[in-house]
Amino acid sequence: MIPLMIDLSDRHVVIFGGGAVGARKAAFFSGEARVTVISRSFLPAFSDPGVACLEAECSGMDEAALGGLIGDDAFLVVAATSDPRLNDRIGRAARSAGALFNNADGEAGDVLVPSVIRGERHLIALSTGGASPAVPRFLREHLQETFPHLDAMIGVEARLREDLKGCVGSQEERQRILRAVLHDSEAWTWLSSGEEQAYQKIWERYISGKYTPC
Repeated sequence: MIPLMIDLSDRHVVIFGGGAVGARKAAFFSGEARVTVISRSFLPAFSDPGVACLEAECSGMDEAALGGLIGDDAFLVVAATSDPRLNDRIGRAARSAGALFNNADGEAGDVLVPSVIRGERHLIALSTGGASPAVPRFLREHLQETFPHLDAMIGVEARLREDLKGCVGSQEERQRILRAVLHDSEAWTWLSSGEEQAYQKIWERYISGKYTPC
């Protein structure tokens, strides 16, 4: 397994299972891809208009019948039913259809769905390969609590990176300053007062009077 960021625009994700696990998977993908959920029944959570629900009793279906439900345009198939044997059959049908496969319970698929931290300027995915689901959640909560202004810091760093090009000739020195800001606990505290105010204080500490004016 290697981590990748994939653009799912206009891709089709097919999810089997209308329970709580299927609902979480649907919510994860529905903002980016076309999502179809197949199940004999659905929780109220599947009222999202961006998710198409197809009612079908899959428990007695063989791989050929499951493949017919998957269709020929699925990019990713997710098995989220409570029956591991059914999930495994769905996986074999998905592979026959040329689709990637994620299995919530049963034989391992070729895709893992990570725990995600998402902001306007960042996306962080955490996974233990299924060994301990509690650990990614712990790390996600820890990072969110420790760096509540991560989006703002990314904005400051991006702006500073560009502005430094006008007054600091050495790339190594520019990198040193950017790293120093990230390790500056006060700089992170300043972000609570707003990105602009934090930027001015950072500029005064690291740039003003030390380099040729920009």
